[in-house]
Amino acid sequence: MDRRHLLRLGGAMGLLGAGAPFALQLAAAGSAAGQSAPDYRALVCVFLFGGNDAHNMVLATDQDSWTRYFNTRNTGTDPIALMSAGTPPTPVGQTSPVTGRVSDLLSPEAWGGVLPITPRTAQRIPEGTNAAQRTFALHPFMAPVQSLFNSGRLAVLANVGTLIQPTSKAQYQARSVTLPSSLFSHNDQQSTWQALSQEGARTGWGGRFADLMASMNGTSTLFTAVSAAGNAVFLSGQSVVQYQLSTGAQPAVVISSQQGSTLFGSSQGPAAVRSLITDTSAANNFAADYATTVGRSIGAASTVNAAFTQQIVTGVPTAPAYTNQLLQRVETNSLALQLQTVARMIAASQILGVRRQVFFVSLGGWDTHDQQNAVQPNLLAKVAHALSYFDGALSNIGGVDRRSQVTTFTASDFGRSFTTNSDGTDHAWGAHHLIMGGAVNGGDIYGQYPTLGADVNGFNNPDNVGGALIPTTSVDQYGATLGRWFGVSDADIDVIFPRVRNFNTRYLNFV
Repeated sequence: MDRRHLLRLGGAMGLLGAGAPFALQLAAAGSAAGQSAPDYRALVCVFLFGGNDAHNMVLATDQDSWTRYFNTRNTGTDPIALMSAGTPPTPVGQTSPVTGRVSDLLSPEAWGGVLPITPRTAQRIPEGTNAAQRTFALHPFMAPVQSLFNSGRLAVLANVGTLIQPTSKAQYQARSVTLPSSLFSHNDQQSTWQALSQEGARTGWGGRFADLMASMNGTSTLFTAVSAAGNAVFLSGQSVVQYQLSTGAQPAVVISSQQGSTLFGSSQGPAAVRSLITDTSAANNFAADYATTVGRSIGAASTVNAAFTQQIVTGVPTAPAYTNQLLQRVETNSLALQLQTVARMIAASQILGVRRQVFFVSLGGWDTHDQQNAVQPNLLAKVAHALSYFDGALSNIGGVDRRSQVTTFTASDFGRSFTTNSDGTDHAWGAHHLIMGGAVNGGDIYGQYPTLGADVNGFNNPDNVGGALIPTTSVDQYGATLGRWFGVSDADIDVIFPRVRNFNTRYLNFV
């Protein structure tokens, strides 16, 4: 903490008095910010574990960019280059007129061309791109995202990644600037994205947002940071404890205290067991702390379960069935189920008395070193299906459109190499991400979409080092922009994202 933040925290402690619990003292430091806005707002982080190949998610399609893309990726034993916009699918078993290869279910020839999108503002033509105007598209399996983009409720943030300070190719090669620790490491970069520090970090920026806003939630501070995907450092605060919820909205421990309930046939059993697990009188500090934690979990579970029986929550639609577009079979879309649970928590927000919430959901399997054509398209389709469902569910919560109150954004370990390793891609750095919501200035691409191409035949790619994109937007700028929309003050943004001051633009205008 800097001096200003420490003094503010000290003032909050003084008002509470020395006898107040430290967690309460710390939470009070955010009370002024928390009480300044009466409306509801939520941030939803969609983390793609393993590192998504964003080069096949959002593509530049102007002739110069597309030629470089296709020539680079249409190689290897199982080429991963997609087909250009407007290309009809080649029926399975027939020869593609584009590639001369026989089409099968798991080949890009069978999927048809990429889906065009038209940003509202023209992208700056970067160094090394010989195009009069840039055009763009999405993966063929992301039609629902194309609709969200065209409707103005979804935006793309180009080439974002972990950075300490702005970094050029020459600076990277000379190692003349400070670089993030452990680049290309899954665990460390997952932690750096979520907590701005490598593996071992104790608090994440979502959790620190929750610290500042928890006071807006009255006695329901436990529901300020909610994960539907297990424990996440992103939601770990200095005072806020993340609440973990299953996709069935079932707590880990259920001991009913309702009249007439029994345990192993005994009517006295539920009360006796509840008393045992919540007994804080033990001399052993660990046992007492464990009992407090479990007791809190039981109490919170009862509150959530009661809220989830209310009509406003039961009226949230169930996520529609998902069909694997590669294999044409119905599958479970775990991301859609997680977002269904988040939608129900948002519907219950008035019942629970919460006005600020941060959520975490995730989808794994993105580490596509091999067989990328068999894996990534289905994952991208799941993301598109889940986002479309969530947008629709939020459009009518008890007769109210809540989409302007919720901003959903993607994150991932890192991007992947622009070059192919024969049938997949390797760990890299910068990548493109999606932001969705009614408050989003959608239908546009923010940041700088990079120049792409292999460093061959004398072409000097200004953004590419060893197949990896050097980010032109930092995670700090991404998070700071989301935090400001959420209600975090400029002073607190500087505390949570101290490196954001290294960049000329602190806030981006995608919200």
